[in-house]
Amino acid sequence: MPRFTIIIPTHGVPGRLTDCLGSVLEQSFEDFELIAVVDDSEGPADLCSTIVAEHAERDPRVRRTQSSPSDGLPGARNAGAAVANGQYVLFLDGDDMLVPRALAAIDTRLAETDDPDLLFFDHERVHWFEGSQGPTLQRLWKGAPAGAFSAEQHAALPDPMVPAFCGAYRRSFLAEHRLSFAPGMFTDTAWSVLCALRAERLAVLDQVCVRHLLRRQGARNRVEGAHHLDLLDQFDLAMTEAAVITPAPFVLARIFGRFTHEVLTTASTPSRLPSAILRRRFFRRASRLYRRHRPAGFTRPAGRLGAQHRLLASGCYTIFCAGRGAKKKLTGLLAPTLQRAGRHWQRRRHPYRAFLRRPLDERLAVFSAYGGSGYACNPAAIHAAVQRLAPHIKTVFLVADGNGSQHMPDGVECVVIGSRRYWQVMATAKYTFNNVDFEMAVKKRPGTIHVQTQHGTPLKRMGLDQVGFPAAAAAGSLGKLLEGVDRWDFSVSSNHYSTEVWEHAYPGAYESLNVGYPRNDVFYSATADDVATIRKRLGIPEGKTAVLYAPTHRDYRTGLTPQLNLPALCDALGEDFVVLLRAHHLYEGSAGHEQALHSGKLIDVTEHRSPEEVCLAADVLVTDYSSIMFDYANLDRPIVVFAGDWDIYRAIRGVYFDLLAEPPGAVARTQDELARIFRDGEWNGEHSGRLRAAFRERFCHLDDGLAAERVVRRVLLGEPADQLPPVVPVSGRVLATSSPRVPPQRPGAEDVPPCHI
Repeated sequence: MPRFTIIIPTHGVPGRLTDCLGSVLEQSFEDFELIAVVDDSEGPADLCSTIVAEHAERDPRVRRTQSSPSDGLPGARNAGAAVANGQYVLFLDGDDMLVPRALAAIDTRLAETDDPDLLFFDHERVHWFEGSQGPTLQRLWKGAPAGAFSAEQHAALPDPMVPAFCGAYRRSFLAEHRLSFAPGMFTDTAWSVLCALRAERLAVLDQVCVRHLLRRQGARNRVEGAHHLDLLDQFDLAMTEAAVITPAPFVLARIFGRFTHEVLTTASTPSRLPSAILRRRFFRRASRLYRRHRPAGFTRPAGRLGAQHRLLASGCYTIFCAGRGAKKKLTGLLAPTLQRAGRHWQRRRHPYRAFLRRPLDERLAVFSAYGGSGYACNPAAIHAAVQRLAPHIKTVFLVADGNGSQHMPDGVECVVIGSRRYWQVMATAKYTFNNVDFEMAVKKRPGTIHVQTQHGTPLKRMGLDQVGFPAAAAAGSLGKLLEGVDRWDFSVSSNHYSTEVWEHAYPGAYESLNVGYPRNDVFYSATADDVATIRKRLGIPEGKTAVLYAPTHRDYRTGLTPQLNLPALCDALGEDFVVLLRAHHLYEGSAGHEQALHSGKLIDVTEHRSPEEVCLAADVLVTDYSSIMFDYANLDRPIVVFAGDWDIYRAIRGVYFDLLAEPPGAVARTQDELARIFRDGEWNGEHSGRLRAAFRERFCHLDDGLAAERVVRRVLLGEPADQLPPVVPVSGRVLATSSPRVPPQRPGAEDVPPCHI
């Protein structure tokens, strides 16, 4: 029997779950089992289940059990407790963490107090951005007996506001008293009270053992919603069960007083209940419960709180509301007048305000890519799928100027950003798709759906994760960034790794679409004829091996300064190769290298509208830290990483993983090394093939040619996530054909194409 069972509900926390599991598995005290409660109904599409499976494969202490998300946190905890084997049970939320050596400290304290029924310990709240706020439960330690004791012997207990994750519960004690979590929100309140009452011997540990994340969206017990009515259910349950246990009258009075305080806090905070009807309903039921459960001889507190007790007991809701303050009431009366005046002024100033008064067009979708640069990236791929799968949806594509229509497919309506038509569609469209954020002047109307399609798998730090690195200075206002995130309803993810990054870098309430990148669908639909046509259009001579060089942008430099001497590289590769230069889009028209360009050894494809076509045309990719490597890996063609300034880039920009330790192929740190890699055939050798295969399994597992269809079915057609087309395994996919010159070489291949350097 292990000493501890740590139960971790995992639903909906993919961005933090890896850190949570790691904080447990890396504890110095190792006598425990970890039970992760997962939802397997979505199969491989559920990222949390996948993360748990990966940890279970590496560590036999990790076990899995299932619970439906509809059962909520109480159901998940109960499911974990039902299969626990440990002497003591601990609960940890999937986005929280154990501090180092926490289990050792808990074990030591349990031994010192002769293994009580229950041990309470402290936690610190960790703000999602600003960090730790320090210990939280100091009130429990003040005046606590030195050893084990009962709730009657300590004035701070029972306390309904002690979270369940701040306790170690003897499993036989839980089983003996059939203790479980009640359904609904605020389940910890009744749980903590009843556990403390049932425990014959409990103890406390004045030490922070859990780091509890305060989400940016806010704690559920503070945000608006009808779920606040559940607090009354927990109040009723706790008081009813406490009466059966028959503790000392002063203990029952403690419970009643502390629960009533929380009830009055909610009743005094109108923002928690979204309508006047719900607020009145909450107060009236709270009043009935107050009268039903008030212990004999209970003494109301003095002052304003005591007055609230009396109003609650008498059910005087109107007078209770009046006590919230005349100032707030006056502000509420004036607000509509001020808003009407503001709207009149804004309408005269800008047509957008007038358009916002019009009803939503339930069949209109607006698409934009890179701030109106044209028909590109994930928005373009989704747009094409909408026309095929949801023809009832009217679509428009945004462009920065009137010339953008020249690069649009036939039949696509273009709208110029800033025009009157632009403000009309942005005000009335039901659906919007973008791979960056819309300007802040565009407001998110209730009932609209915004899909953030993203535009690359992140190697470099993104969003809030840039903080602490010099590049953060170029990131702009983090406040505005988060305002943009608040408009997202969906975020498209190319792989599970990206989902974890996005949810950490861009915290919000959106749904992650783990469907693959729509722009990569073409890699599985293009034919040999398509590839030949693209190569001819780009001017690649027949029979040549095309080397695509695609460096990324560097925040610490201005202008295009290639890390490679491209003319020298072209000369070194010889007559059988041609180099395609794809600079970052910020450097269009800045290639230079006229001599190499004129010789035909170097072709500048920076301004070609489709990076996917450029990838299809290339036989091998040479890049540094560009996200193009993750897309190109879908083609299962050779990739060479040229990382001449890796140490500088990593220090200034920040990265999520060590690319040199987990590359998609051969790695060169100097131009001479790069020349050797091509000269010796390492670029397309067996070892490079193995590296590429591992890279594809990690980063291309969702890209199978059906990503755009999944987005359309989930967002526009409303299909449940678990009913979308299943992902085709990497080994079962049909790839776009490479040029005859360099067929893709898989691990185990023996022949290496010649390279003349």
